[in-house]
Amino acid sequence: MLIRKGARKAVEIPEHVRHLLQSGTIESVNLTEWLAVDHILLLQQITRELDVPLSTQDVYGKLEPKEQQRIMKVIPAIGSLWLEYMERIPRQKETDLFICLANHRSDSVRCWAAYIIGLNPHLQLTEKLKQIRPFAADTHFGVREIAWMAVRDSIRADLSTALHDLIPWSIDADPMIRRFAIESTRPRGVWAKHIQPLKDNPEIALPLLSPVKSDAHPYVQDSVSNWLNDASKTNPDWVRQTCAMWIEQSDTKHTQRIVKRGQRSI
Repeated sequence: MLIRKGARKAVEIPEHVRHLLQSGTIESVNLTEWLAVDHILLLQQITRELDVPLSTQDVYGKLEPKEQQRIMKVIPAIGSLWLEYMERIPRQKETDLFICLANHRSDSVRCWAAYIIGLNPHLQLTEKLKQIRPFAADTHFGVREIAWMAVRDSIRADLSTALHDLIPWSIDADPMIRRFAIESTRPRGVWAKHIQPLKDNPEIALPLLSPVKSDAHPYVQDSVSNWLNDASKTNPDWVRQTCAMWIEQSDTKHTQRIVKRGQRSI
């Protein structure tokens, strides 16, 4: 069960697997399963387990009708609901509850926890990055993706701090952490608002990008090349110059792959 391949289409997910996913008992193993989880029903299950008085109607209240079936709208709405609840309970109970969600067996529940951090208005960006780090290194692809999305708005709002704080991440031993540093700052990104200063002046992120110009991990390589591809939409000359400089500095097969993919739209 835990090492299953996963269905290619939602209709092909076996009923017993769907039930276990929906009850929060197992993790999803591919994007098809991840997208198939009904987070509203999962919230009902988790709140019953934890004896927490949250109403799914409150989630609907945070969403426009057209957003209620969009997973990238539902997850933040549920994270916001948990955050509001936690602000009303004693500190120790709040801490214990967050730890429970952050370490839950369900990847979907851990996604909620990431947004509890990202949406917290009382945390400065440096603290948000510190707290989101375990999610950036999570074993599950969905949690890692949600991790950077959860703090994306905070990064946009305080870009200089983000670029400064994430430089050590780009040389971290964990490729998942290195990937987060790059993916979270992409000028355009996926399912995310653009970062205009990086579209206009991508060179300000060079101290963050340079350490991974020859990264051996394909997961990081893809992110770096996608970053460059984003920048090429508005600054193709800078991307060309940067790629040429990287090849001159480190003409490895890893660098070659990054610069080739990074210039694919030029």
